[in-house]
Amino acid sequence: MQKQKQLLLISFFFIFSYMNAQVIDLVDPSKSVGINDWNIVNDDVMGGISNSEIGVNDDKKLVFRGNLSLENNGGFASSRLDISEKNLAGLKSFQIKLKGDGNTYKLRLRQNNRRVSYSCDFISKKNKWMEVNLPLNDFKPTWRGYYYSDYPDIDIDKISSLSLHISDKQEGRFILEIEYIKAIN
Repeated sequence: MQKQKQLLLISFFFIFSYMNAQVIDLVDPSKSVGINDWNIVNDDVMGGISNSEIGVNDDKKLVFRGNLSLENNGGFASSRLDISEKNLAGLKSFQIKLKGDGNTYKLRLRQNNRRVSYSCDFISKKNKWMEVNLPLNDFKPTWRGYYYSDYPDIDIDKISSLSLHISDKQEGRFILEIEYIKAIN
């Protein structure tokens, strides 16, 4: 009987915590949220020849696609969305519903006052819808492919953009569909 009470209390705690969590839609094409004002930033800024595009398909999913090339010292493709107007105070994690191609992607956060991005990897499954949760603690400071262990922690109040990013020598065609990206407080 005591164990049942403990389980009931634990269940109540998790349900109460979930009900009090604030969810902020950052990208949700079905609600016309986060579908405009994406900027493409590929390795052509450094002489590479990778290419990418981002848009909404007929199923109202955000689609990030392109070709990653390692020629000319290239090797990355990304798209950025300005989220500086979003209040992310108390942010704990990001939740993404996606369908991919089996590649590893990164969700990156940029602050308007730092050169590094704060990056977290997620692995897609080929042609399978899945949901990933990316805790804020898993985001690491990175710049041009190098991780920094002694860089200041991310300042949530200064996040200016998020980006979808592919790199790490995953040469070839890629496609990532996003149903939503949510910030969980």
